Amino acid sequence: MLLFWKAHMMKVQTQMISRATFALFFVAILSSGIGESRKTKVVTTSFEYNAINCRAHTASLTDFGGVGDGKTSNTKAFQAAISNLSEYSSNGGSELYVPAGKWLTGSFSLISHFTLYLDKDAVLLASQDMSEWPTLSPLPSYGRGRDAPAGRYQSFIFGTNLTDVIITGQNGTIDGQGAFWWQQFHRKKLKYTRPYLIELMFSDNIQISSLTLLNSPSWNVHPVYSSNIIVQGITIIAPVSSPNTDGINPDSCTNIRIEDCYIVSGDDCVAVKSGWDEYGIKFGWPTKQLAIRRLTCISPYSATIALGSEMSGGIQDVRAEDITAIQTESGVRIKTAAGRGGFVKDIYVKRMNLHTMKWAFKMTGDYNSHADSHYDPNALPEIKGINYRDVVAENVTIAARFEGISNDPFTGICIANVTIGLSAKAKKQPWTCADIEGMTSGVTPPPCSLLPDQGPEKISACDFPQEPLPIDSLDLKKCASSVLLS
Repeated sequence: MLLFWKAHMMKVQTQMISRATFALFFVAILSSGIGESRKTKVVTTSFEYNAINCRAHTASLTDFGGVGDGKTSNTKAFQAAISNLSEYSSNGGSELYVPAGKWLTGSFSLISHFTLYLDKDAVLLASQDMSEWPTLSPLPSYGRGRDAPAGRYQSFIFGTNLTDVIITGQNGTIDGQGAFWWQQFHRKKLKYTRPYLIELMFSDNIQISSLTLLNSPSWNVHPVYSSNIIVQGITIIAPVSSPNTDGINPDSCTNIRIEDCYIVSGDDCVAVKSGWDEYGIKFGWPTKQLAIRRLTCISPYSATIALGSEMSGGIQDVRAEDITAIQTESGVRIKTAAGRGGFVKDIYVKRMNLHTMKWAFKMTGDYNSHADSHYDPNALPEIKGINYRDVVAENVTIAARFEGISNDPFTGICIANVTIGLSAKAKKQPWTCADIEGMTSGVTPPPCSLLPDQGPEKISACDFPQEPLPIDSLDLKKCASSVLLS
């Protein structure tokens, strides 16, 4: 009997050990991740950036149903995210984190006290579904669309009447997939003007930084009727044959800082604007107090920095320095015409390095592209106080073309310490001048007679203001955030 009892107890113990072993084995399976499909893995992603303001609340696009597969439309996810985050506008502000992935979306609008932040491996893809692009009225200072008389498609990332708006990231990418739009433009099938990639209207305290912008349907960055703007560390790339893919176009804006940008485009790398003909004159909102620093440009058919041609509201106090252009049509170009009205004055440029250019400088009053037939041909622009100094150029076809308007000369032109190396195929007459007034000092090759050399003692004559612009007092803060990603 005793032997039977011992045998029975050994059997029970063996069964208990087997069950315990199975339980431990099952726990090990769960811990090793074999049971991963039954639970959601949550990770915390932390990120830092410099900004005009930091935010108290953070969310991820995936929290609102975003799918980064490059195929699923995320327009509603962006709309829902921004709508939900708007409740924090008066409570510390909010930021929307876009994680790694390809996020297809149509146009969406931003809110005040808001940051859109793109992970380094995040790509926003602009939808080619026309139903995801609302239409807007023409800009009041233009009177009509640029591509068509009617209105325009809302820009990809858009906002109006906002304050404290930041679009930034770890050099994440915004791809406008512009080939679709360029084809429509060339085939003259557009009923509305193409959308821009980023446009903020009637807004204040704007930062656009640390991003890569690709293949915009038209202009890339367009702040308009806005103030206190920083555009910093932006890379912009579009085919050099793409239509109207201007880089950065401040338009009727005040107090702007453009710094450390690299631009390859099919149009002007930076184009300063302020309205078109009678519409711009009536609106009367100039662009002024603009600093452009450490810009690199490649644009074989356009300018490094253009002033105009839509300048009817006026352009004043533009300061550009440390500018590099390679295989670009012109270094600085002023574009205007009778009928534009307005003014371009107090322009200061120094330390330019130009390589393989058609013109080093171009300034003409015959840019006769008008909004409509109602412009006033007697509305003459005022062009004066144009200062270029400390410029080195090589492999240039034509040194400069300066042609003002009859009975409306361009005045106060000053060029000093400029060396332009001509190419083997350079024109025999390196300078073309008419209806202008000014002076030079230390310029090679010798300029035209309308710009007489005042001798080496005037080498520092061309002005460049020493006092900072108000935007230079706006410092960026170090912001640190984290978000839960599943």
